[in-house]
Order: sequence, then structure tokens, then C-alpha cells
Amino acid sequence: MALQLVRPLCVFDLETTGLQITKDRIVQIAVIKLFPDGLTESFNELVNPCQAIPAEIATIHGITNEMVADAPTFEVLAPRLLDFIGAADLAGYNSNKFDIPVLSEELLRCGIDFDLGARHFVDVQNIFHKMEQRTLAAAYQFYCGKQIENAHNALYDTLATLEVLQAQTEKYPDLDNDIAGLAKFSTVGNKQADFAGRLAFDENQEVCYNFGKHKGKTVAQVLKLEPGYYGWMLEADFPLYTKQVLRKEMERIKASNTSQNIEDKLELLKNKFKKP
Repeated sequence: MALQLVRPLCVFDLETTGLQITKDRIVQIAVIKLFPDGLTESFNELVNPCQAIPAEIATIHGITNEMVADAPTFEVLAPRLLDFIGAADLAGYNSNKFDIPVLSEELLRCGIDFDLGARHFVDVQNIFHKMEQRTLAAAYQFYCGKQIENAHNALYDTLATLEVLQAQTEKYPDLDNDIAGLAKFSTVGNKQADFAGRLAFDENQEVCYNFGKHKGKTVAQVLKLEPGYYGWMLEADFPLYTKQVLRKEMERIKASNTSQNIEDKLELLKNKFKKP
């Protein structure tokens, strides 16, 4: 069963200087853009991270400091990358937890707001774990009958991820093959309000905390219970996008409270001047 695409799907993978979303940087980005008519285009670039690649990380993905010394920085690549992605939906392997948060951090450092609500995000790993509980290499063997020859190279991992996603829709007839359905199925837990999953939407579509002692409570509720929690999050080592979503929610709450106060005052005035 072939993928049903309403708009293009960009399957992508990142290689980085490490696994810390807020501190590490991209050293390679590869994207395969699949169009509804089945045609594909690719984007594959090394990136100068402007910081050292630890030796133990270089042994994993094979990208050394020398290889990226003359590569463009992410800030230079960003306009061309965004133009390539366009309005496409995104897919990757463990992308909801790592690649998308890292990409959004890099874009925000460049002053570019990457809108979470504008597109669908399909995490092939989440589909795989719900169905089979394996790794990418095992998924490639299980679904495609192939061995990954060059693991931890972003382009090869991206190609494998796309093949696995296509094979998953063929193997499971009851699995939606449209991107909106796959995005919903590959989401774990509440719908995320930020890329890192620190904030989520509750059943009333209000932004709530998705971790720690206030997990499940809305931002508005915690503001009343512990006003300083908001300030702590802004100062702590959370992703820039998480902080941006939190700021916007606080602005919405303040605007809503102001509007309510005005309505209450108007009601008091109306009652005061009511004819007996």
C-alpha cells in the first residue's frame, strides 16, 4: 500500500556534535523530498558547527573536524534548506524526540521561527516500536530484507528510513498510509505543544506541563500555584522553542485575564447604574 501524499514529504536525518538538544550542533543534514507523484529530490550538506566534534562522536558518524572546517555554517545553509523543505510534512527516525528539536533550535538561533502547527511529523521509530520494538538496523532488515552498509551516515540513514516507512504501509493494511494518519499514530502520549515534548495540549487544547511535579497541570493553573515556575523554566537549560511556546502561552493567559478584568468591571458599572 503506497504512501498517500497530499503534499510533499521530507524524510530527514541529522548528524550532530552530541545528543544535547540545547548545546550540540548539526554537522550533517540530509533530506529526501518525496512528491505526491513519486518523484524525489535530495539535499545533503556537511555543516560547520562552530564548535569541536568530540573524538568519540566522530568515531560514530565518521565526520571529523577537518571535514567540516570549510563547510558552510547552519546560518548560511538555513535559507536554502527552508526553501527546499517548503510546506512539506516531515518524517524521520526518532525525529520527534531528537532531530526536529535540534533543527528547531538551530533555526531559532538564526532568528527563524519554525512553526510546529504548520505541518505533520511522522516518527518512523514510534511506528516501528509500536509494531515490532526494534532498532533502525533491525527495522531495515525486518521490513526491507537488507543490511545497512553505512550506518550513522545521515544520507544512508535517511534512505533506510524512507524505505522502512514505505514498507511499513505495505506490511500493515490497517495502518493509515496518509501522512496525517501516520503522524497521529507515531505520536506518543498527549499532542506536543513544543518539539521536545516538555509542553503538551490537554483534552481542552490548553497548554500544560508534560514533565516533573506539575505534569498534567495547565500553565494557567501552575501560574496560580507557583508563579516562579515560569521564570525558572526561562532561566533553566530548556530548548529555545520550548521557552518560546511558554512565553506565547503566558502572553495569551495575561491577555485573557486582562479581557476578563475589563468585562468584570463593565458588569459592575452596569449593575451600579441600573435603574431600581
